[in-house]
Amino acid sequence: MTTFRPKYITFDCYGTLTNFQMAEAARDLYGEELDEPRMAEFIKNFAAYRLDEIMGDWKPYAEVVHNSLERTCKRNGVTFRDEAARMVYERVPTWGPHSDVPAGLAKVAKEIPLVILSNAMNSQIMSNVEKLGAPFHAVYTAEQAQSYKPRFKGFEYMLDMLGCGPEDVLHCSSSFRYDLMSAHDLGIKNKVWVNRGHEPANPYYGYVEIPDISGLPGVVGL
Repeated sequence: MTTFRPKYITFDCYGTLTNFQMAEAARDLYGEELDEPRMAEFIKNFAAYRLDEIMGDWKPYAEVVHNSLERTCKRNGVTFRDEAARMVYERVPTWGPHSDVPAGLAKVAKEIPLVILSNAMNSQIMSNVEKLGAPFHAVYTAEQAQSYKPRFKGFEYMLDMLGCGPEDVLHCSSSFRYDLMSAHDLGIKNKVWVNRGHEPANPYYGYVEIPDISGLPGVVGL
């Protein structure tokens, strides 16, 4: 991909910018009950059920967490407690950015408007955004769009709100399954994969790979 100066750089938030700590929360809850192989399996299942829970009609993220944790506990032979799901949900706004994020974003924000599209609740996301250390032109949530990524509706909502087309944005994410596959299918040709080790590379989807957000300014010629 040649140097492209987009109208907007659009971002996934949790995992890409904010240090997503669902695995840590699971360890805090169940680490004393499960040995390491079983804990690793629990974390993998928890991630899979969260994805499954958001593929249908929109529901509040507290329900996503509750249902996916309950299903994970059942699958892994662990006792589920309502208060555990509430604890996980209430941790979300406390999460801060990856260490590379504030400086990288600040450099780009001086030249190009930044936008977030997040699988988030309105009441939670701004606490995370405020910790990122850079101004954002807009923050769009799954609650506003009434749809979670990887479904297309959120991306379409974002583009409609911005008044632009897929050719006008550079979408940046650490996840193929939640973001980059859908962006590809919707015609967003300019994409950045932040390789945080969440998923293996998948060159079919066409992107620039960077190890962290410090590499983003170079992608857009800054």
